[in-house]
Amino acid sequence: MENLLLKTLRQEKEAGVSGGIYHELQVRMTYNSNHIEGSKLNEDQTRMIFETATVHAEDGIPVDDIIETVNHFRAVDYVIDFAEAPLSEELIKHLHFLLKQGTKDASLPWFAFGDYKKRANVVGGIETAAPKEVAPKMKALLTDYEAIGKAELRDVVGFHAEFERIHPFQDGNGRVGRLIALKECLRFGIVPFLIEDSKKYFYYRGLSEWEREKGYLIDTCLDGQDTMKKLLTMFDIA
Repeated sequence: MENLLLKTLRQEKEAGVSGGIYHELQVRMTYNSNHIEGSKLNEDQTRMIFETATVHAEDGIPVDDIIETVNHFRAVDYVIDFAEAPLSEELIKHLHFLLKQGTKDASLPWFAFGDYKKRANVVGGIETAAPKEVAPKMKALLTDYEAIGKAELRDVVGFHAEFERIHPFQDGNGRVGRLIALKECLRFGIVPFLIEDSKKYFYYRGLSEWEREKGYLIDTCLDGQDTMKKLLTMFDIA
């Protein structure tokens, strides 16, 4: 069956179409994914950066927020270009490289942008994989996931939850994880899920409770699918 969404995204990206599904996906995913992680840019400012490469910024907007917004647009493009490729460590690391290049973090000698973390970190007070554990855990996660063959939504959500628990990078794990989920949905013809900033507390609960109750995160991602389905309906994409 033809993947109409992926075909349309590629056509509109190549042609530079304004106001289509590619345009809206870029703006809405970039705004929400960055805002979940604390970006000060609002949706209108994010849209302006995408459409005009300028921004009317108020005082107090960190430069990194602007850089990471532009970087996220490029990372979404990469996901669209390589949607059908097998998921690999190289691809995941490149997404991190695209997201963090040119930022203040990337200038720190111990911050491995485009590579796995060198220092231990936590997420929401929860312990994550130690730096020495990251490579073997990521290899095992990818091996198990690719062995599924044709993934379904639950498989993509499960990979996302396990990826976030490993937390392989020093920073940017949430955004890279959501980019991976977009790629895999496009790869297997699944309607992508768009996690809105307004739903982030349900999303965080789903991630933190994944091992005990998988329904929380699955329900949140199904809600995110509904958000995406409204966009697809708007643009008459089956």
